[in-house]
Amino acid sequence: MMLKGRRPIFLVLVILFSNIIHFSSMVMVVAVRMELIHRHSPKLNNTPMMSEVERMKELLHNDIIRQNKRRGRRLRQTNNNNTNGTRGTAIEMPLQAGRDYGTGMYFVEIKVGTPSQKLRLIVDTGSEFSWISCRYHCGPSCTKKGTIAGSRRRVFKADLSSSFKTIPCSSDMCKSEFARLFSLTFCPTPTSPCAYDYRYADGSAARGIFGKERVTIGLENGRKTRIEEVVMGCSDTIQGQSFAEADGVLGLSYDKYSFAQKVTNSSTFARGKFAYCLVDHLSHKNVSNYLIFGEESKRMRMRYTLLGLIGPDYGVSVKGISIGGVMLNIPSQVWDFNRGGGTAFDSGTTLTFLAEPAYKPVVAALEMSLSRYQRLKRDAPFEYCFNSTGFDESSVPKLVFHFVDGARFEPHTKSYVIRVAHGIRCLGFVSAAWPGASAIGNIMQQNYFWEFDLLKDRLGFAPSTCAS
Repeated sequence: MMLKGRRPIFLVLVILFSNIIHFSSMVMVVAVRMELIHRHSPKLNNTPMMSEVERMKELLHNDIIRQNKRRGRRLRQTNNNNTNGTRGTAIEMPLQAGRDYGTGMYFVEIKVGTPSQKLRLIVDTGSEFSWISCRYHCGPSCTKKGTIAGSRRRVFKADLSSSFKTIPCSSDMCKSEFARLFSLTFCPTPTSPCAYDYRYADGSAARGIFGKERVTIGLENGRKTRIEEVVMGCSDTIQGQSFAEADGVLGLSYDKYSFAQKVTNSSTFARGKFAYCLVDHLSHKNVSNYLIFGEESKRMRMRYTLLGLIGPDYGVSVKGISIGGVMLNIPSQVWDFNRGGGTAFDSGTTLTFLAEPAYKPVVAALEMSLSRYQRLKRDAPFEYCFNSTGFDESSVPKLVFHFVDGARFEPHTKSYVIRVAHGIRCLGFVSAAWPGASAIGNIMQQNYFWEFDLLKDRLGFAPSTCAS
């Protein structure tokens, strides 16, 4: 079953391009790097200063909306893809943490059109296609540079790009293939652009027309790579606080029209893979790593597990959770994709959501090791917080996610006993309604390298400092 999805997984990338050239079996591999920047980064101009608690509350508000809309969805295993992988170059893009910025979402800057216009996009592994803040047939109001009136958001002027092409509303692509992307039936003339009204699980929305456009990626050596005819929405109406600092969304889902599929299936690049590494959410702006398309040049001791879908999200097959080497008594149906459970792997959710039958034993087991610290009353959704003065991470038993194929994911202690303010830590789990899916959020994923192998339907992972 093909992976496909809809909903924002937010990673902000500022493209700092560099080349990595190495030889393996006499094949030269070139990598392009794009830096991921956290939503609350000071690099995002005019981002309001927020306390750690205010940032976390903002993130959790969107988390809860997404989780509620995820409830009841089923995990669908991916279809086998018989396309043979080929050796080639890779695109590699740096990721940057968000302590200095704000929310648990990340952005990237890319160049779109001819001549190119620079835009800052949210990176979303749950979106099937990419869209940008855009004006089409804007007449005299189209200027070479500028932002939308009353907004800090930059706007792409489609009329100024010679490579922008609309897709007719009378085409089969609009009427059939784009129907799942919320194309509209409105078609005043056969040549009118295909329109869409694209809705996200957190309540955000984008409306506009479908088009195809050129995306340019620069290399450190001065050369440039052009990706032609990327399906790109031209959004003239954008709703939702999620997009406050963004000029659009870069879709990375397993879908025919996503940016991930366009790049990984390109003859120029290694096929079928993309990867990322999220640094600690409290890291400063000088700590970064990369979003990578294609074959990563570094050699890591990767572990692999099955990759599937749960609703619009990538999903993994969990067997159980152990704490301190003891497997917890969690009903098997919690992890069963066919019985209302399953586990999403969601870089757009900040905390980790566990269905109630899993949440209770996990929190109870961790509470015992934290009983020596003064418990504090905190606002929902944190159930257990404590005064972290004198806190020693080594006193907390190791938590391990066990997958059905025998793989084990061992998150860092700081990823599930998280700092939410100075002198305050909380258990980084939120209770999710049952029946319903669980979700491994981006804080739990931090300081690991994650490789999405779409040809082999597997997720690879290895501990990493996420240093460039």
